[in-house]
Amino acid sequence: MSNNLTRRPDPLEDFFRGFFVRPVDFGGSNVANVSADAPQMRVDVRENTDAYEVHAELPGMKKEDIHVHIDGPVVSISAERKQEKEVKDGEKVLRTERYFGKVSRSFQLGQEIDEAKASARLNDGVLELKLPKKAEAQAKRLTID
Repeated sequence: MSNNLTRRPDPLEDFFRGFFVRPVDFGGSNVANVSADAPQMRVDVRENTDAYEVHAELPGMKKEDIHVHIDGPVVSISAERKQEKEVKDGEKVLRTERYFGKVSRSFQLGQEIDEAKASARLNDGVLELKLPKKAEAQAKRLTID
């Protein structure tokens, strides 16, 4: 007798799982594309009165392989780890568990970002973004001549 247990999908869990994660398949590469086995980029976002701070874990990534794009309130981070194919004479690879490929994350903040004042730095595998908020346009009252 077999036990056919099934897990009922939780729509709220599925919604939040996909809310921040936006894997991108760039295709056309010998490197494995983003798949279900790809690690997720872990992100912390903090807000204060005049800026957002984002910390994204990107262990083993080189700064030249990380790209940050800002479009109004939307921030996109993508990175690629390329596989080194250096195998010495007489050596063979027995097992490879490290992930090589592309990861990407996009999320929308509550206010537009001032791209001209934004800064990024990579510190011990953590991308640190300082994203100043763009000053909100003040409403202007026109007098009628």
